[in-house]
Amino acid sequence: MDGKGGWRDNVLVERLWRSVKYDEVYLKACDTFSVARASLSSYLTFYNGIRSHSAHGGRTPDEAYFGFIPLAAAA
Repeated sequence: MDGKGGWRDNVLVERLWRSVKYDEVYLKACDTFSVARASLSSYLTFYNGIRSHSAHGGRTPDEAYFGFIPLAAAA
């Protein structure tokens, strides 16, 4: 990230928001802000802790970043 506004600077974050929108936001009609917030929180927990990513060799982002397997998966 060189700060010059190149397309590569935001490509990873833009891909994350695409996944959030198409996998969660567009599929659910939330009546209140608190329901939407809970829905997004649940999805981000799934995205980071459960959903495997090919870019990480089949590991979750939590496994790739923290370098461990969560206790629920180890059991």
